[in-house]
Amino acid sequence: MIDTKAVVLTAFNKPLELTAIRVDDPEPHEVRVAVTNVGLCHSDLHYMTGAVPTDLPAVLGHEVAGLVEAVGSQVEGLRPGDRVVGALTPSCGRCTNCEAGHSTQCQRLAEIRRRPRPAFQTTDGQPIERLGAIGAFSQHVLMRENALVKLPADVPSHVGCLLACCVITGVGAVFRGAQVRPGSTVAVIGCGGVGSAIIQGARLAGASAIVAVDLDDDRLKAARGYGATHVINGGDGDTVAELHRQLGEGVDYCFEAVGSARTAATAVALLRPTGTACLVGIAPGGTEVSVPALDFFFQEKRLIGSYMGSGQARQDVTQLARLYQQGRLLLDEMVTRVIGFGEINEGFEAMKSGDVTRIVVDLQSATNE
Repeated sequence: MIDTKAVVLTAFNKPLELTAIRVDDPEPHEVRVAVTNVGLCHSDLHYMTGAVPTDLPAVLGHEVAGLVEAVGSQVEGLRPGDRVVGALTPSCGRCTNCEAGHSTQCQRLAEIRRRPRPAFQTTDGQPIERLGAIGAFSQHVLMRENALVKLPADVPSHVGCLLACCVITGVGAVFRGAQVRPGSTVAVIGCGGVGSAIIQGARLAGASAIVAVDLDDDRLKAARGYGATHVINGGDGDTVAELHRQLGEGVDYCFEAVGSARTAATAVALLRPTGTACLVGIAPGGTEVSVPALDFFFQEKRLIGSYMGSGQARQDVTQLARLYQQGRLLLDEMVTRVIGFGEINEGFEAMKSGDVTRIVVDLQSATNE
């Protein structure tokens, strides 16, 4: 067990508190990672407000990159000093879903996350919950070997951490979830971090038109840089009518990256007959989506969900890193700001601004002292 620093959620709708915690030694299949960078994600905000329930105290954060510091007795593919990014979805590799290539829906997830002792504890020995069994807002984390992917030397950690969540979620929703066809038309509702990654995925998939929909003109301007061919400010009027005015009809695919019932219904309305709406944004618990049933019968529309890219996290992160190395996947442009560990609450406040795509925390910066 080692002592380290973490920012801890002790009460909903209250600032995170920087404090000392204790991190357990690795179990046989686990790796202890010295965290270098973590991206701030809107899903963290859902936990901070209590919209998604969690036990308290808790360490949030999951979009993580770092250095392997220690390995368990049965870890074979990693060694101390390796640069890695983490995935939110470790898998057993043997259940029906894993064998079918859907590792994000591993049926034994709870079992493989179970530990004989708490991974995190307060200094007086009380257990601390970890978001997604990671808790990346800590200078040290414990993760299973099969939830970690080696990061190439020429992919900086402050952009590599984005591969762990927003990029694999967005690009994966395009390729793995909706399976966008070359030449098809795409709309993306919500152009923050995940939405920007979806736009890039649509560009990489060869979409002939990519319509970015957001309420903020700064985000719409940035969306063009990621590959959007058309933009619509959803606050200016009838979004569906404006899309039909620009394209002449609905789109083949619409991705919702906000997480609300209203935008989910809009995603279905933006489709042409036989189109597919893909819900990617996390909605608060209890949210129910209402859509016209006849859209699915007479127009053969489809409504699907996509979680963490709907694929094989380790394989997909490796391929996404390769696309970045080739200059085809823009990551540097997505990092609006790198902040110190002690500035994390200010970072979450800044996320409300339209000129922010992703804020990344440097957990090893001098501001942590």
